[in-house]
Order: sequence, then structure tokens, then C-alpha cells
Amino acid sequence: MEIEETALPGIGLRHDFATRSGRRLGVVSHHHGRRDLVIYDADDPDASRESIALTPEEGDVLSELLGAPRIVEKLADLNRAFAGLVGEQIVILPGSPYVGRELGDTQARTRTGASIVAVVRDQQVLASPRPDFRFEAGDVVVVVGTPENTASVGMLLRNG
Repeated sequence: MEIEETALPGIGLRHDFATRSGRRLGVVSHHHGRRDLVIYDADDPDASRESIALTPEEGDVLSELLGAPRIVEKLADLNRAFAGLVGEQIVILPGSPYVGRELGDTQARTRTGASIVAVVRDQQVLASPRPDFRFEAGDVVVVVGTPENTASVGMLLRNG
């Protein structure tokens, strides 16, 4: 389903979409927090048939009523899709054989089946590091895989 976003200068944003039956519904989000639920005219999709002003609290309640069951369902789907995967943080210690060497030299994905998805250095997250990324002592390597795979990456980075 396609959601159209329109900037409303001085007001906020409008998001609207067409229902399966062809009706258009929208929400105008004002800069100061108010939201308007808009029902467009069936004969003229540019004209609103009705607009209901909602306070921020009323907008939150409506969101919960409409979204909570769907969010729970999507989270359950994600849990099923990623069952068995974990994320680990592994520190590159000063004695690691990979200090000063490139990520590609580890062949971590090929050797362990786990993926190095980020490196944290000096409180900066370097997402999706390239194979030519050079490790430094103190880097925190973020690894995703099964518990066994991620443990293997830890051993690899510590012992070579």
C-alpha cells in the first residue's frame, strides 16, 4: 500500500492513502502536535468530506487501537525469521593478531558463517565496514550469527 507524504508549509505534514475500496484517508500532523484525521470525498479525492481534529493524546490512542495488534504480529514474524540469531560485541585486544590488519584478512564470514556488521571506534559506529577496513586495538566488533558462529569469530579475533 502506498502512502503519499505532502509537506504543508507552516502547518506540518499530510500522509494519505487509498483504501482497497478506493476511498482516500489521511492524517495531517501539525507542528505543534495536533493531528487531523481526514476522510476525502468519494467523488472528489482532493476535497475532504470530513476532518476530525485529534489532540496528541487522542492521536496516540487511535494509533494504539489501529497499530498495536499489527505491530505485535510483525514483531512475532521478525522473531520467527531471526530465531537463533544473536548479536555479539567483541573487543579487539592489544595482543590480537588482527591489530593493524584488514577485516578481509579474517575471512570471518567464510570461516565461521557469522557476519561482522559494524565496528565501534572512539564512540563512533562504522556500519558495514569494507574488507579493507583496518582494525585497531580497542575496536568493538559487532557480529551477527548463531551463538556458535559468533563465538568462533571471538576466538578468531583473539587467537588468529
